[in-house]
Amino acid sequence: METKKLRLALLAGGKSAEREISLESGKQVFHALDKSRYEVVRHDPATDLPLLAREAKAIDVALIILHGRMGEDGTIQGFLDSLEIPYQGSGVLGSAIAMNKILSKQLYVQAGLPTAHYMVADRLNPPQASAAIDKLGLPVVIKPEHEGSSIGLTIVREQKDLRSAFEKAWSFDRRCVVEKYINGIEITAGVLGNEDLLALPLIEICPDKRYEFFDYEAKYTPGATNEICPARIAPELTEIAQQYARRAHNALHCRGYSRTDMILSGDDLYILETNTIPGMTATSLFPQAAAKAGIEFPQLLDRLIQLAMEKH
Repeated sequence: METKKLRLALLAGGKSAEREISLESGKQVFHALDKSRYEVVRHDPATDLPLLAREAKAIDVALIILHGRMGEDGTIQGFLDSLEIPYQGSGVLGSAIAMNKILSKQLYVQAGLPTAHYMVADRLNPPQASAAIDKLGLPVVIKPEHEGSSIGLTIVREQKDLRSAFEKAWSFDRRCVVEKYINGIEITAGVLGNEDLLALPLIEICPDKRYEFFDYEAKYTPGATNEICPARIAPELTEIAQQYARRAHNALHCRGYSRTDMILSGDDLYILETNTIPGMTATSLFPQAAAKAGIEFPQLLDRLIQLAMEKH
C-alpha cells in the first residue's frame, strides 16, 4: 500500500537582510527533498502568511529556511505554533535568545562557557571611547544586538574608528556588543537531535587573505573561503569543542539542531555565537559536517523533519 505523503510547507525568503541567501537555500532544499515522501508547497513569508494560515489544517510540517529577523528570531515560530504546524529546530524561546547576542553572552557566562570579554553600548547612553578601550583594549569587535551573517560587524583597531563602528551597528539596533578581539582559528560545531544530541565533525573556516574576517562576502562568494572538515585540531580540543556546542545549545534552550561558532586561540576555545537555523544549501557548513558524519543532504532534511514531528 502506498504511504501517504507528508504535506510540507517550505518557508524561504522573508524580509530580513539575509533574504537572498534564504531564497537560494530554499531552492536547494526544494530540489533535495524526496518528492516520493513529501508534497512540497513553497511559501515566502514576505507575502504568503495569510495563504499559509488558510492552508494550515492541510499542512503536516513546515521547514523554516529563513535567516535573520522574522525568521530566526522566534517570530515565524510563534506564528506556526498558533497554527499548530510542527516545524524543525528551536521554538520561540530558543530562537529569540540565540538571535540576541547580548542575552546569549549572558547565558554562556552563566553556563560556565568561555566567551570573549565584552561590554554593551547603548545608542541612548553611548560609552566614552576611552572607557571601552580601558576595559577591553584594542582591537575590539562591534556588532549589532541582532543580525546574522556578520551584518553590521566591524573590527576596530584604532580609537578614531570606534564612533563610525558604533554608528554602523546602531543603524540596525539600539544596543550593540563591544567584544575583545581574539586572534585565532575559527571553527564551527553542529549538533543534531532533540533529547540526545549528536555532535557533528568540526569545520575549520579559513577565509581568503583578502578578507579581514569571515564576513558576508567571504561567507557567500564561491571560492572565497576554504572550509576544512574535519578541522585540523587535536582530538582532545575537538572533543571539548563538541562538548561546548552541546552545552551552548542547551544553555540557549535550542532544539532539533544548531551550529555554534568558536575561536581557537592557542589551546583555548571561546564561544562566538549559536545559529538556530544554519545555512542549508548542500555546501553550507552544517550540511557539510553532516555529510562527513555519513548523513547526506536529503537524509539530513528527512532527519530534521522527523525531529520536528517528534517534538510536536
